[in-house]
Amino acid sequence: QVYKGLDIITNKVSPQEQRLCRHHMISFVDPLVSNYTVVDFRDKAVPLISYIFARNKIPIVVGGTNYYIESLLWKVLINTKEMPRSAPRADSDRKVELEQLDSAELHRRLSQVDPEMAAKLHPHDKRKVARSLQVFEETGIPHSEILHQQQEEEGGGPLGGPLKYPHSCILWLHADQAALDARLEKRVDDMVAAGLLEELRDFHRRYNQEKVAENRQDYQHGIFQSIGFKEFHEYLVSEGKCSPETSALLLEKGIQALKQVTKRYARRQNKWVRNRFLKR
Repeated sequence: QVYKGLDIITNKVSPQEQRLCRHHMISFVDPLVSNYTVVDFRDKAVPLISYIFARNKIPIVVGGTNYYIESLLWKVLINTKEMPRSAPRADSDRKVELEQLDSAELHRRLSQVDPEMAAKLHPHDKRKVARSLQVFEETGIPHSEILHQQQEEEGGGPLGGPLKYPHSCILWLHADQAALDARLEKRVDDMVAAGLLEELRDFHRRYNQEKVAENRQDYQHGIFQSIGFKEFHEYLVSEGKCSPETSALLLEKGIQALKQVTKRYARRQNKWVRNRFLKR
């Protein structure tokens, strides 16, 4: 939701709702920015939280991209920009460069410098493997060692470093899985009724059409990795170039794919809540 555009598919708070209560961190990043990270998010959000506290107000962090929430509640991130480098200065897009390597080669490199982290990560999870390798390259310290240091700080534990705000109150809305699945499917149908297809067409035309023509489309970074955009890729690139029957089939395929991936994402969110809070 930090990116401008795709308001329906990212379920952004409506302008009417925003007028009822002050909102932050919505629609301020250009969609073509591909290297906006959770560190950038944290570095902008933490001063806002301090500002809200300073006015004797209570900041409310709303999910759920849990990794981003985690970055605000716990000391879990590694900001290599603030750490001394044992190697020459790395390019800010070094992680993206590493992701261009073959999965096996990437994992082999990590195994050589940080076997503990390599053992935890799936060889095909390029993003996490590349991030761990980037941490080592930019700090000279294995990623796993830095994580152990965080966990050993006062207040830390097996899941990471100490809480930043010790009096946090966590509210989690739990639903029966069958009821949740039905709601999520209805949510997708409501998105379509609210103009989802028009939003996708417009966004594709403005930001992605040229990339597709040059085979430079990237659904692994930035707003293009949002749930819902890539699921309609076939429909968007073929619209007007195939029969109405084929277009209708591709549209239905996209809708069903969106429903499935949304339900999978909700399950991951629930798993995160159980691991982070309920297992303690």
